[in-house]
This record gives sequence, C-alpha cells and structure tokens, in this order.
Amino acid sequence: MKILVINPNSTEAVTRGIDEACAPLRMPGGPAIEAVTLKEGPPGIETQQHVDGVVPHLLNCISKNEAAAYVIACYSDPGLHSLREATKNPVLGISECGILTALTLGQKFGVIAILQKSIPRHLRYMGALGVMDRLAAELPVGVGVTELSDEAKTFGRMVDVGKRLREAHGADVIVMGCAGMARYRKPLQDAVGVPVVEPTQAAVVMAIGRVRLAWEASSN
Repeated sequence: MKILVINPNSTEAVTRGIDEACAPLRMPGGPAIEAVTLKEGPPGIETQQHVDGVVPHLLNCISKNEAAAYVIACYSDPGLHSLREATKNPVLGISECGILTALTLGQKFGVIAILQKSIPRHLRYMGALGVMDRLAAELPVGVGVTELSDEAKTFGRMVDVGKRLREAHGADVIVMGCAGMARYRKPLQDAVGVPVVEPTQAAVVMAIGRVRLAWEASSN
C-alpha cells in the first residue's frame, strides 16, 4: 500500500521538505509514503489562478499513479473535490486536515500565511469549512514559496508572527499555512510555546488511518 503525497508546485526543495516531514510517519508494516513533485505546476502556488491552473495536472497525476490514498500538499487544497470525484480512494487536503487537527489541540487557532494576498483565499475556504468562530487570526510572513527554504530570511519572521498570533490574538495553537514551511515545525513550536501543526503531517496521519481502516468517503 502507498500514500502518494503530491506537491502541486514545481519546486523540488518544497518536496524535499515535505518528504522529511513525513519521515516520522513511516513505520514497519505501515503504508509507504511517497512525496512527488507536480512538474507542470508553478514554482509556488500563490494566487487563485495558480490554484485553478494545477487542477487538470493533479487529475492527470492521480490517473497515472495508483495509490491507496492521496494527499494534496498545498495549503489551498487545489482540486480537492474534483480529485475526490475521480477516485474511490481517499484524497486529503492539507489545509482541511491541518485545521481539523488544530481544533483538537486548542480553542483558537492562528494561521501563518506566506503572503498577505494569500489570506483572502484562505478566509474564503475557512468560511466554507464553517470554522471562522475558532480562528484567532491569520498573519503573513511576507515570504514567497521559493524563498521559504532560506532559513535566515524565514524562521525569524515565522517566530515573530507566531508570537503575535499567540499574544495579540489569543491563538493557543498555530497552523503553518504552506507546505514549504514543513522543516520549521518543531523549532517554531519550541520558540512560540504553543502547539504548531504542520498540515502535511496532519493529512498523512489521517491518510494512514483511512488506509489501515479501509474507509472510503461517500460519493460527493
């Protein structure tokens, strides 16, 4: 059995970070976890046009890659419902899974976004999920996807935003709002002092449960 984790952007450094974040979830007797890059995707998914544009490529990817479950490793959950229509196997989006996990760890969750322009898109999605009353705030670090691997530029900003979410907005759990942030989960949690959810890990954990218990979603 295999869980296929698809990075919908074309930046290999993001896929490597995702693969490393999945390492603690690989276990003897468990499903294999494979992280792949959607080479047809943009370098970073930062606009609604990017989100919409990768959907046909994601559909093509899952049609050519049989897996027991699929994880869409982008915080905008591109094509989530279209992909669920295209396969009987579980398809999980990291935003939905990250938020649902956060709701089990605290009363108010905060989100660290990459860019200010990402936030309206995320707010629309959280409104559709019906979780706005549990959102403390979402704040940006002002760093694009391709720059996230630059620790000197990124990590200090993430700590600053995380502390503002906790102190000024009352967040008692934080969700990292981009798969490209994966490498920073544990150090960010240590620095900010509240639980930090890495959403790809959250989605893969759910995928493992779905695969082991042989659950299938009802038809949409």
